[in-house]
Amino acid sequence: MNALLEKALQRVASLPEEAQEAIASLILDEIEDERLWDAQFAGSQDQIGDLVRRARAEVAERGDLPFDPSDRPTG
Repeated sequence: MNALLEKALQRVASLPEEAQEAIASLILDEIEDERLWDAQFAGSQDQIGDLVRRARAEVAERGDLPFDPSDRPTG
């Protein structure tokens, strides 16, 4: 365990049990959210790659230039 986490847990340990439960729930929820996000992101890499390839092919075919906000018409 790193020093910052250890310091945080020591502080949490000094709180009333109800506050400890609330903080523990927040931490566990955050860990689960990160796990789910990682799983979803890992599962979408093929789709992202396909989208990138299609976009590059369209740009090559049509000769589109990268978006430049300074070229936008005003008004």
